Amino acid sequence: MASEAPALAAEDLALLKRVAARVVELHLEVPAVLTLESVRPLSFVASQAMIFFQPLVLALLRFSDYQRFAALAERRDALEALIALIERRAEEARAARRAARGGAAKGAPETSGGPAGRAGRRT
Repeated sequence: MASEAPALAAEDLALLKRVAARVVELHLEVPAVLTLESVRPLSFVASQAMIFFQPLVLALLRFSDYQRFAALAERRDALEALIALIERRAEEARAARRAARGGAAKGAPETSGGPAGRAGRRT
């Protein structure tokens, strides 16, 4: 009988939030979510592959967080939490950019102000 994994510790959740913030800061939310979604069934193997990708991961994390993140990558619930955090942070960043550009309506599609953007609105 398989037992359920314990809930994420506060330190683990804080680490996932820092990773999500850094991914969004680098505008890598789409490739990150795509990668996390596709490796979720193989999360243990993916965590072991982190050794190979250590230089890339260290661009996102401090070395002290690296081993903790590798252990978290084995847990599917941690991957799901990270995906949710990235998506939430990305939406917040998009809303902030819209507000900075002049308060565009929330949820309205972003359009270019250039000639190509205006050409698509002709009726």
